[in-house]
Amino acid sequence: MVDSILDRFPETIKDMDNQGKNAVLLAAENQRWGVYIILERRKVVHRSVFCQVDADGNSALHLASWYDENRCRGLPQPVRKIINEFQWYQDVKNSMPSNSFAVRNNAGQTAEEILMESHKELRKEAHKWLTTTCSAYSLIATLIATVGFASSSTFPGEYNDDRRPRLEGEVAFTVFSISSLIAFCTSMSATVFFITILTAQHELEDFGESLPWVLRFAWICLFASIASIVVCFSSGFYFNMGNINKLHCATYLIFAAMCLPVTLFAIIQFPVYFNVLFIPARGKKLPALH
Repeated sequence: MVDSILDRFPETIKDMDNQGKNAVLLAAENQRWGVYIILERRKVVHRSVFCQVDADGNSALHLASWYDENRCRGLPQPVRKIINEFQWYQDVKNSMPSNSFAVRNNAGQTAEEILMESHKELRKEAHKWLTTTCSAYSLIATLIATVGFASSSTFPGEYNDDRRPRLEGEVAFTVFSISSLIAFCTSMSATVFFITILTAQHELEDFGESLPWVLRFAWICLFASIASIVVCFSSGFYFNMGNINKLHCATYLIFAAMCLPVTLFAIIQFPVYFNVLFIPARGKKLPALH
């Protein structure tokens, strides 16, 4: 609709409301990415509308810096909110001329100062959520690392005279050895990643740069370690079940029951994982004005 209106009435891009805000300022203020992209395509002809300020001296970057809880109402976790806010700020900043970054509004504030001040409480909430979540996950990863280390250093079955496992060469034994090693390595990696997050300062810019990637890798390693330790336990348990003939027929049923907790954990945690970290790409980075 916006594109059609601008095609028929190009000068409407310069229209302003009673607060002196044009379409660019309103799109930046309300995080309307689709509208902002349409307006950005026309900035070659209407370059001045991107440099305009409202009645309070706020540029598009100033308005994008303010935190409005209403536009984040549909986002669940505070980390997801602050990542979304910082990404929007960066998107608008990339479309603005570099000499506008230090411009102050009528209240004497730059866009960066507004960003830091208005997101102070949200950053505290995100910090608290990260601390609580990563503490719990790091405990799980540490427990898995302990079990994985014990499993990788202790093989099932007896040993030959040359001190080599008698079960060596069997498929289940190979699966046990590899899965225990994977469980140990991935759980240790997850622990390191979670500790890195816990000891970080959690500055605002961290939520738009390094922190999401560290949290991604930490969760991937944690899920991999949980799956690996279940496979390790199942393959080791397979040998014991083989020695109990009357229960051998129930082996696969027991394996399915052991996989149930992992499946439930994945079902519960994956929505959180995707909601927090996998923010839909809005498109290509906007070219800056010069």
